[in-house]
Amino acid sequence: MKKQLLTLLTVAALFTSCTDHDAPVGATNYHLDETSMAEWKGYLKTGYFNEGTLDVESNSLVIEGGKVKSGAFTLPLASIVNLNLPTDELKHQLVHHLQSPDFFNMALHPNVTFEIMSVAPYAGSEPGVVSGANFEVTGHLTLLGKSNPVTFPARIDLTGDSFKLEAITTFDRTLWGMNYATEPGLPDDASIKPGIEVHLKLSGNKN
Repeated sequence: MKKQLLTLLTVAALFTSCTDHDAPVGATNYHLDETSMAEWKGYLKTGYFNEGTLDVESNSLVIEGGKVKSGAFTLPLASIVNLNLPTDELKHQLVHHLQSPDFFNMALHPNVTFEIMSVAPYAGSEPGVVSGANFEVTGHLTLLGKSNPVTFPARIDLTGDSFKLEAITTFDRTLWGMNYATEPGLPDDASIKPGIEVHLKLSGNKN
């Protein structure tokens, strides 16, 4: 995909936009529930990958006239989990490395955030897009203290008081200055691809 996110892996503290008191007239705020997550994968050049999850949180998704208008969500880096490594020790080692300055630098930047700027109808059929994608979401992804615009197709469903969003995309971590193990000349089994694959699975309800 030419346009990349960032479900991932990967992305400020609490939300500053679109709270109850400044939502447009006729708009409704939604919050994400505890099942919301981002599944991530990171690949070596050999094709080997590690995978896991991150929590996704929000109290500021604004829906007006049956459409998502604005809002933001955050991925707390303390919630990173690895799913594929065979022992708890190896899982903890990988998670601590991902939280270190080599990658997300959690001590200085505890959250990855995504602020929605626009949501437009989508009727494309790009490879790798989630089945049934009906909207194209554009926003600012912030990690390591830097923001870049990203766009990704998503399937958004509104039913009664419930909200669901699913999207599959990849973002290039080097655009945010995350360059660990991307140096030219590294052997394939030590070279990590720049792209982080993210599968967003969000659900919530009216505040």
